Amino acid sequence: MKSIFYYLTTIIIAIFFSACVDPTGTSGGQGKGAGGFGGYQFIFLGLMIVVFWMFFIRPQAKRAKNQKNFVSNLQRGDKVVTIAGIHGTINKINEDGTVNLEVSPGSYIKMEKSSISMDMTTQLNKIGTTTEKK
Repeated sequence: MKSIFYYLTTIIIAIFFSACVDPTGTSGGQGKGAGGFGGYQFIFLGLMIVVFWMFFIRPQAKRAKNQKNFVSNLQRGDKVVTIAGIHGTINKINEDGTVNLEVSPGSYIKMEKSSISMDMTTQLNKIGTTTEKK
């Protein structure tokens, strides 16, 4: 089964090439002037903007919203991984947007909340729950 992206690009390419063909069948220079900027080009431009928004802007905004929710829901005792790959447990959440991570017993690192990776932390916690069930 082909993806929606395949069908959408096929339609956009077909509209673009149909706008390039003179509908009267005359060759360039005969009949009317050089031709204007037809309605098909506006449709094509609009479809390009919609596709760009659907496949690039919307998913990135959704990811950013999920990351913001993840960071705001962090609690003391959560096991996390930073974007630098440092594994630790949250010891203290500070008011200035930082956390104290305990990376080994007695060793603490002060880091920004935004430096905690949602993807790697979720993967770490998923692995931890599957090994505990065995």
